[in-house]
Amino acid sequence: MTPLVFLHGVGGGHHAWELQLPYFGGLGYPSHAWDQPGYGHSPTVEPYDLEHIAASLARLIESLADEPVVLVGHSMGGMIAQEAYARYPQLIKALAFCFTSPAFAGGGSDFTKKFIAARIGPLDEGKTMAEIAAQLLPAMGSNSKLAEQIMAHVPLETYRKAVHLLTTFDRRKELAAIKVPTLVVAGSGDKTAPPAVMEKMARKIPGAEYVLLEGCGHLGPMDQPQAFNDALHSFLIGNNL
Repeated sequence: MTPLVFLHGVGGGHHAWELQLPYFGGLGYPSHAWDQPGYGHSPTVEPYDLEHIAASLARLIESLADEPVVLVGHSMGGMIAQEAYARYPQLIKALAFCFTSPAFAGGGSDFTKKFIAARIGPLDEGKTMAEIAAQLLPAMGSNSKLAEQIMAHVPLETYRKAVHLLTTFDRRKELAAIKVPTLVVAGSGDKTAPPAVMEKMARKIPGAEYVLLEGCGHLGPMDQPQAFNDALHSFLIGNNL
């Protein structure tokens, strides 16, 4: 079975996949959840940019397996998965883009400034990551205590760098060049990565499979783990992965 590598979101870490690793491991898939540089025990990189983050992921993949892997990316992790495929396609056998987008909406616009202000502003005001998590996650349609606990432990400096990293991402032009099986998973109630954006994204990827989880916000792997796992498993089986 093809190894699976799970990539977390900006407020996450490898613990964000605790409801997936045992499930897929139990089915026989070698499964690993990384900590992006600066998260958990993973050393940071300088500069903290897409090139160095993708290179770090490539090194991890090469250390884990002697064959290409399936990248499963949630939110920021979905963006890193796209970046890694654009730079290291030989390492990737299939992709699952979950609750994410092909570019950071707004680029250098007012949207970007407002996004940064909403995420970084509370830190500048002296709020802790735990306080930010308690306020932000319900707004994303999640009541996951696991998600709150994970976000509360993200280092402040890493969070700052990761938020700015998001604003530099844009792989829209590369979607049509994706040549591996691809799953796109959206949540009907996700306002961070709206289903309309993700459906459009899926249409631009040759042969992509689109799945919409009803009544689901941005944190589908934690809020609807069974539905999410079923969608991913069906994709893996359907593509003989």
